[in-house]
Amino acid sequence: MMSLYSDVCTECSKLITNRYSTSFSLGIRLFAKKFRSPIYSIYGFVRFADEIVDTFHNYDKKQLLKEFRQETKKAIDQKLSLNPVLQSFQEVVNEYDIDMELIDAFLDSMAMDLEDHHYDWALYKKYIYGSAEVVGLMCLKVFLKNNSDEYQELKPYAMALGSAFQKINFLRDIKDDYYEKGRSYFPDLDLKKFNDQDKKNIEEDISIDFQKGLAGILKLPKGAKFGVYIAYIFYYHLFKKIEKLSFDKILAERVRIKNRKKAYLLAKYSLKNSLNLI
Repeated sequence: MMSLYSDVCTECSKLITNRYSTSFSLGIRLFAKKFRSPIYSIYGFVRFADEIVDTFHNYDKKQLLKEFRQETKKAIDQKLSLNPVLQSFQEVVNEYDIDMELIDAFLDSMAMDLEDHHYDWALYKKYIYGSAEVVGLMCLKVFLKNNSDEYQELKPYAMALGSAFQKINFLRDIKDDYYEKGRSYFPDLDLKKFNDQDKKNIEEDISIDFQKGLAGILKLPKGAKFGVYIAYIFYYHLFKKIEKLSFDKILAERVRIKNRKKAYLLAKYSLKNSLNLI
């Protein structure tokens, strides 16, 4: 009955994904069936680690994250956990040979959110690597199972795409991060002096990551490419919307892509995909 337990744990990670992110849920449903469960399991893991940092304000977050790291390592080593999220994640880690360095880097970035950091460029790059780029690399391990040469080839592209997504999140959420959570990720950021030129400089940096990330998407296996491409399209349209706004507007309201716009984009690019135009 171990297979039943495994299936139940994977279903838990799928539920977490569906409840927390409509965009990522949609992207995963566009993958070939063999890729869906492992990606749900990766998302469930990173989502719950992030919850420790962002949600459990009345608890000792450092201790919770420390215990979560210990339980993660134990689950991977023993190939078993009674925590369904860790059970489904360890199965993916062990089956797809995901390096512990990627997991440690991710948890290190989560721990950074528990400290009051003044981000210089070194810390900024470290945080983005651990919070976003390594998640892309975990997914790449799934897409390219047992193909280490292709993984090494596509690794820089996956990192660039993860970096672009995270920097857009930073820019979109800059008000809440700064005023509500006391965080400022962009190096040497002083929100009181931040202006439209500073915003433009960040956007130029994001554009470079986006271009490189797209080149990598087009090299992905057929069963993975369209799902990742749709995530790229959603983020790209969010980015273009942010670009058109002044910095004051970004501070006034959280920029979103409405669900009906997402539905339109999905229909549009699904047709292009069916015609082999992607």
